Amino acid sequence: MNETERNKQVTRRLVEEVVNTGDTSRIAEFVSPDCVVTDGRVRVRCGVEGMAEHVRAVRETYPDLHVVVQDQVAEGEWVATRILASGTHLGSWLEMKPTGKTAVFGGVNMDRVVDGRIVEHGGAANTFEALLEIGAIRPVKDGEEA
Repeated sequence: MNETERNKQVTRRLVEEVVNTGDTSRIAEFVSPDCVVTDGRVRVRCGVEGMAEHVRAVRETYPDLHVVVQDQVAEGEWVATRILASGTHLGSWLEMKPTGKTAVFGGVNMDRVVDGRIVEHGGAANTFEALLEIGAIRPVKDGEEA
């Protein structure tokens, strides 16, 4: 297996073995202590504990969270992963009370993998889709006031 395939495997295993199980005790196998998260132009050092905290927070909102890796494309250290996530909204999210509704939404992760661990993570989830599904927002119909 070449380095690019190994890098794809690291990101896939993080999803399957940590995110989907909630077993954050294993996160250091996949994430570097120097890991940063990028969001647009902002870069924040999160390290192993920051990434574990993120996984725990998402699983508090969606305790039955399940993420499927749909596609991966990689070049050198960079791996793009298209995902489909589903879970029941049972915890507070964006200060919204739990609805008990299931949300299914897509997303894309961009990870840079060096020496077998993620050193940079970013991406986007279709939160609009999730908000629609749990009933937090609704479309305004023709003739209806917003």
